[in-house]
Amino acid sequence: MARYTGPVCRLCRRERMKLFLKGAKCDSMKCPIERRPYPPGQHGRGRVRETEYLLQLREKQKARRIYGVLEKQFRITFKEAARRAGKTGDNLLQILESRLDNVVFRSGFAASRSQARQFIRHGHIHVNGKRVDIPSYQLLKGDVIALTSRAKEMIVVRHSIEVVDHTPPMWIEVNKNDAKITISELPIREQIDVPVREQLIVELYSK
Repeated sequence: MARYTGPVCRLCRRERMKLFLKGAKCDSMKCPIERRPYPPGQHGRGRVRETEYLLQLREKQKARRIYGVLEKQFRITFKEAARRAGKTGDNLLQILESRLDNVVFRSGFAASRSQARQFIRHGHIHVNGKRVDIPSYQLLKGDVIALTSRAKEMIVVRHSIEVVDHTPPMWIEVNKNDAKITISELPIREQIDVPVREQLIVELYSK
């Protein structure tokens, strides 16, 4: 599985905002963006001419990094969103939100999307009673996601469930006692609270 393996705090600094890629560290004063709220590199503090293309590119990069998707996979996702009926931007965010790794994170069973991906790749997640080890697996309305009995006993999982105050979105139902998640409906744009202007991404790929 191809994935980004570099320092993730650089990504937040590059986008000049917290993308919440490191779990609890992002909420503490240890977050590098609290001390250095400018892009990394020797030219990070320089003035940048904000062109239309730059704004579109930065928005696309921000969405990619929030969901942990590489360039080729993101382009494939956009093509699928454009193929579906409705607004392409709304479809794009719906597809990204419906990924298995995102739902495990949104439910509060993992501290970050990268941790959720690790749980999935190690076989700790079942969908409708079957083991699924593909983080990008697309969930549908009515799907039931459950943690394995082994995963329920893991310290990091128990900490996320019992200690971390995490409110799941309205479109999923979480049963923390049984460690199960039910997709009650697919999310609409108003239920997706990511700081992304999807129209700029559509404009970028439409050139």
